[in-house]
Amino acid sequence: MRDLRENLIDILKAEVKPAVGCTEPVAVALACAKAKELLGEDVVKNKILVSPNVYKNAMCVGIPGTERLGLKIAVAMGLVGGKSEDGLTLLEGLTDEQVKKSEEYMDATPISIEPLDTKEKVVIDVTLEGENNKSRVIIKTKHDNFVFLQQNNLVLLDEVDGFAEMAEVQTTEKKENIMDHITIEEIITNVENMDLEDIKFLLDGIEMNMDMAKYGLENNIGIGVGRGIKESIDEGLLGDGIMTKAMLLTAAASDARMGGAKLPVMSSNGSGNHGLTAILPIVAYAQKYPQNDEKMAKALAISHLLTAYVKNFTGRLSAVCGCGVAASTGASSGIAWLMDGDINHIYGAIENMIADLSGMICDGAKAGCALKLSSAASAAVQSAVIAKQGYSVPALNGIVGTKVEESIQNLGKVSDKGMQVTDEIILNVMNDMNKVK
Repeated sequence: MRDLRENLIDILKAEVKPAVGCTEPVAVALACAKAKELLGEDVVKNKILVSPNVYKNAMCVGIPGTERLGLKIAVAMGLVGGKSEDGLTLLEGLTDEQVKKSEEYMDATPISIEPLDTKEKVVIDVTLEGENNKSRVIIKTKHDNFVFLQQNNLVLLDEVDGFAEMAEVQTTEKKENIMDHITIEEIITNVENMDLEDIKFLLDGIEMNMDMAKYGLENNIGIGVGRGIKESIDEGLLGDGIMTKAMLLTAAASDARMGGAKLPVMSSNGSGNHGLTAILPIVAYAQKYPQNDEKMAKALAISHLLTAYVKNFTGRLSAVCGCGVAASTGASSGIAWLMDGDINHIYGAIENMIADLSGMICDGAKAGCALKLSSAASAAVQSAVIAKQGYSVPALNGIVGTKVEESIQNLGKVSDKGMQVTDEIILNVMNDMNKVK
C-alpha cells in the first residue's frame, strides 16, 4: 500500500477551511476587495464576469450581515469594506456601518454583473476603473485561487497563459492529480495511519458547524427546516434517532447559513454546505456513540477526502447537488468507518449513496438548500447503517459498476458531461424568475 499520507494531508489543509457566507458570493466579494486594493482609489466603473455555475449559486442566497440577497450586495460589500487578506472569511470583518454603506452603494451605483460563456466551473473576473487607475483580478478553479492580478499596465500575477481578453477564457485540459488514480482503500488505510496532530485542525469544524446549527435552531432564519424537524421530534411525529438528529443538525445549520448568519463554518472542497454535510451527520452519530478525538478526526478526514474524491469526477460545481452526491457520500463513509466496518462495509455505504441521491439537481444556493441537506444527511446515515447489516446495491445496478471507484467515475460522467444541458436549462429557468437587474 502506497504511503500517501503527506499528499492527503496537503489536500485536507487546502480544502478544509473556515468560510463566512455562501462560498460563491463570498468569492466574488473577495475578488472585488482585491481589485479595489489594487485600484487604490474610488471606483468609477466596474465590470464583473462570472462563470454560469458561480452566477447560479450566488443568485438567491442570503449574505451575512444584511437582509439583501445575491451578487450585487456581495460586490458592494467587497468594494466597501472587504479585506482580501481575510480570504473567504472577509465578510465576517465588516462592521454594521460598512454593511449599511454597502447597501447604500448598491442602491446608488450601477453594478455590472454578467455570466460568462464558458464551461469552466469557477471563474470570477473583476475589472475596476477609477479616475486615474485601473485594476483587474481573476479567480479561477478554486474560490480563493487568484490567477491574474493587474494594476494599470503592470501584470503582478499571470498563471493562466494570457487572460487579457475574456474571449480567451475557455475550458482548459484537466490536470492530473492524486485523486485521479488513488483507490478508496488507499484513502482509508492512509487516514488510519495518520498522526492525530496532523489532522487535529479538522476537529475545529465540529464546533464551528455546531454553532451554526444551534443558531439555526434558536432563531427564525431561513425556511426553518431544522426547527420543523425538532418540533416534529418533540411532538412525537418523528423518532429521536441518529438519522433524524443528523437531519436536524445539518438542516438547521443550512437554514442559518443560507439565511445570512454572520458565523463561520468549516467548508469542504470549496463549499460551506459541503462542510456542513460532511461533518454534522458524523457528529450526530458521535452524540449517540461517543468517540475520542483521534477517531473523530480520522472519520472527518475520511469524509472530507471522499468528498474531494467524488468532486474530482463530478466537477467542483455542477448540475447535481454536491451535498447530495459528494459530501453525503463522504459523511456516510466516515460513519461506516466509525461503526468499525471493514472496507467492504465502506464500499457498501458508498454504493448505496450513489444509487440513492445521484439525480439530485443543484438549482443554486438558497434557503431551500436546507431541505436538500436534510435529505443528504438522512441518506448518509441510512446508507452506512444498512451496509453495516450487509445490505448494499449489487454491481451493475444502474450506474453502480463492478467496483466502487468505477461507480464514482460513472457518477462523474453523468454529473459533469451528461447533465451539461440540464445545467444550462436550470440557469435559464432561474434567470427567467430572478433577473439580476
